[in-house]
Amino acid sequence: MANTYTQIHIQAFFAVQNRISIINNNWKDELYKYITGLIQNHGHKVLQINGMPDHVHILIGFRPTQALADLMQMVKEDSSKWINEKGFVNGKFSWQAGYGAFSYSKNQVPRVIKYIQDQEKHHSKRSFLEEYEELLKIHEIEFDPRYIFKPIE
Repeated sequence: MANTYTQIHIQAFFAVQNRISIINNNWKDELYKYITGLIQNHGHKVLQINGMPDHVHILIGFRPTQALADLMQMVKEDSSKWINEKGFVNGKFSWQAGYGAFSYSKNQVPRVIKYIQDQEKHHSKRSFLEEYEELLKIHEIEFDPRYIFKPIE
């Protein structure tokens, strides 16, 4: 649409089904490149992507040409299919239902990029569940604990 100007920065993250630590260092960079391509093919820009063996964080320069829910559904479905076709895991790979997504102003982008780059450092101190709940609280999002990722027993 003519005369439409936006600056939307979204950090999205999602977990492997049952939060199993299955994203292997041998193929995670290939996965990140694949996800980056999916997002860029829809007109958005990946500013940073990184994660841990059980989840992925992506900072997106988001264009308002697509609903975020549609983008996340496509990224999760297509990347799951790609992982399965590549045979990277024994059995069937899938992402857990849902995702987290938070918006940031331009002046916060460098801090969020650093946060995503330093995932290994952050998770040496706290779990993904603790990180997720902390982000929900920081962003003042009310949540029902019944629908938050449950610890693996």
